[in-house]
Amino acid sequence: MTTADVNDDLKTRIAWLYYVEGMTQDEVANLVGMNRSRVLRILASARQDGTVQIRVTTRMSRCVELERELESRWSLTRAIVVPEPQDPNRLREIIGAEVGAYMSQAVTPNMTVGLGWGKTLTSGVPAIEPRASEGVKILSMLGGLTRVSSINPSEFAWRVADRLSAECYMMASPVYAPDARTRESLMNHPGIAEVFNRAQSLDMAVLSVGDLTPHSVFSEYGLLTRDEIASLEAAGAVGDILCHFIDADGNVIDHQVNKRVVAVDPLSLRGTRQIVLASGGWHKLTVIRAALKLLRPTVLVVNELVAERLAIESR
Repeated sequence: MTTADVNDDLKTRIAWLYYVEGMTQDEVANLVGMNRSRVLRILASARQDGTVQIRVTTRMSRCVELERELESRWSLTRAIVVPEPQDPNRLREIIGAEVGAYMSQAVTPNMTVGLGWGKTLTSGVPAIEPRASEGVKILSMLGGLTRVSSINPSEFAWRVADRLSAECYMMASPVYAPDARTRESLMNHPGIAEVFNRAQSLDMAVLSVGDLTPHSVFSEYGLLTRDEIASLEAAGAVGDILCHFIDADGNVIDHQVNKRVVAVDPLSLRGTRQIVLASGGWHKLTVIRAALKLLRPTVLVVNELVAERLAIESR
């Protein structure tokens, strides 16, 4: 029997006995009739899929200090600064978990929430607390990938909607049309037009930023060719928001790639009541700074190292 074969009730019971009632792993194993290694695997699975969520409720004083400095310098309603992890590869997961936790308490009944995409945001889905239907609507603000991926924008939006028991609106289009004329035709599709119209009156937008390194999603999933990426860099692009490429000052650059993108214009989101920007890593400092200038978000979730630098800069 694999971990996938265990039903939710049994997984929840094992997690409850261990984390809430404080039993040892051996005691749990004896009670449910399994060996200890099996119980260990189920507990690990429960952590991974969000059945069990463990949060440290106090924050490091330096991170709190940075949060106040960021809020002051960048006119934020709230900044959330996470400590540098021992394993840098876990940074996306940690920032994502903070985003999920924030959404759990900030998304209220009858809200309309627009979503970006990316590995950071996707990793936060298990941290969103499941709830009953409360009239919440989720919008994917960009088209999808034509190749199956765990970070496909449509898949991400659907998973968030599932956690929140929400209606989900997705753009049934590739994120990049082959040319500007095709993009205009797609924009006239009633279903896609509806998503764009709803995006004009969002209660919350949750976004991340991308970079142009060889490990970016644009390279990894073949969204853009090497020549296109080189051309974007030559035009001054430092990264993207909603697959719109921006320069270091937060301006959407004049480039053919931006004329093909099927996604909400990030500049149009400035009137959104809550904009949550979440990203981290030193290699993204420049594009995070640019996104702060363009979006003027209300909430920023970032790592300590980047926060240190942003805190000493002015708008």
